Amino acid sequence: QVQLMESGGGLVQAGGSLRLSCAGPGFIFRLNTMGWYRQSPGKQREWVASITRDGSTNYADSLKGRFTISRDNAKNTGYLQMNSLKPEDTGAYYCVLLTSAGATMTRWGQGTQVTVSA
Repeated sequence: QVQLMESGGGLVQAGGSLRLSCAGPGFIFRLNTMGWYRQSPGKQREWVASITRDGSTNYADSLKGRFTISRDNAKNTGYLQMNSLKPEDTGAYYCVLLTSAGATMTRWGQGTQVTVSA
């Protein structure tokens, strides 16, 4: 099963920014919706944002205005720009490809860790 690769996490102070990247293989990536999820300590994994192959975006209501999802199909890469980070944004961030019904179609990867200090 296909697995995407996340990168770009790190340690940042509250109010700072990070840009996460998600790389996937060829045409599979370009043809499908990509989604970002996160899992904070002690919490269930939650959906963050998704972007269709044509660039239409959706966000979790609580993150609108601070996070921006984008993709570069020529590079088979997706991004999550995170601004005005808060300590509660701390967690492991994952990217997957999604079916039109919103089900995952790629295996969960290792994720990339984001830690926001107060």
